[in-house]
Amino acid sequence: MSDAQSLPLPPGEDGLPLLGQTLAFLKDPFGFVEDRVGRYGPVFRTRLLGRRTAVVTGPDAAAFTQLLTPRDLSKCRVGEGRYVVITADDGGIVNDPVLLRLGKNHFWLSLANSDVLLYALGVAIHADMDVDICEPDVSPMQVQGPKSKHVLRALFGDRVLDMPYYSFFEANLDGIPVVVTRTGWTAEVGYEVYLRDGSKGEALWEKVMAAGKAHNIRPIAPSEIRRIEAGILNYGSDITLENNPYEVGLGWLVDLDMKADFIGKKPLKEIKKDGVTRKLVGLEIHGPKIGSWLEEYWPVRADGMAAGRLTALTYSPRLEKNIGYALVPTKSAKLGTQLRIDTPSGERRATVVRKPFVDPKKEIPKA
Repeated sequence: MSDAQSLPLPPGEDGLPLLGQTLAFLKDPFGFVEDRVGRYGPVFRTRLLGRRTAVVTGPDAAAFTQLLTPRDLSKCRVGEGRYVVITADDGGIVNDPVLLRLGKNHFWLSLANSDVLLYALGVAIHADMDVDICEPDVSPMQVQGPKSKHVLRALFGDRVLDMPYYSFFEANLDGIPVVVTRTGWTAEVGYEVYLRDGSKGEALWEKVMAAGKAHNIRPIAPSEIRRIEAGILNYGSDITLENNPYEVGLGWLVDLDMKADFIGKKPLKEIKKDGVTRKLVGLEIHGPKIGSWLEEYWPVRADGMAAGRLTALTYSPRLEKNIGYALVPTKSAKLGTQLRIDTPSGERRATVVRKPFVDPKKEIPKA
């Protein structure tokens, strides 16, 4: 799809034209997005948001890809995917992509907001392994929401109905080459359709929109509300290179006991043994609706002293609360801890609460 292409926004169930939908969004952005995610099953056009795919192939691709991540890939079969972290030599997080295994020595790393391609190329120079690393012509589109199964079934048949979470298949949709995965960034039932030929982007878009017309499909941006409710992290704000997996709640992605080596293994062993000094926690921010997303970190205080930063914020219509994440010292990370947030409009009280805020066992996206 051309990044400059203007995509039509169909009228809603209530007949709202584009202008009407725009005004509705400006009046209540939280309710507008929540309504469309909850009722329709929107389509997310994600190539514009920086999604990139790095591909690793070659005789040593399996060993090399394992070198990049602390998650044990020996348990990942062809046709399966995994959520992984890629780690630096100090245990910091380079990125947290979705990994797809298309062959014994064929891996995709689908990621956002950093250049893992250059990192992998740098590692390859010193790894003494026979691999090829490139960034192919691949553009992912997310189809998410309660009715997404109906839309994908119309396109690809019954095989989409029983796909396990994080599984995928390759397909040709009337001459359009794609990879269809049971993944997404909403914690809803959903799929991602990876287009493998950018010249066919408009054709794919039209087919998806046509298949979804009967289900009132709508194009929107990725839902910040749903991803925060679900405890999904955003690279570049909630997690960065300065963070290690343990302090942001991703220690479950680190398999220190596997025989295979990976970058950052020794430092991560030490971090796990010594414990972390700070943690990413869930927060409920008290008071009326505040903001829809953060453009910059907001300071967090405990007992009048600086105590970290707010990394994510939204108002949840279904919880009727302001919620978010904050990176704070471990002494301020206990459930029930009272904190203060310095917002542009003044100080707000906040309480440390459990995250994810909704569906902690991921029963909805696995359904």
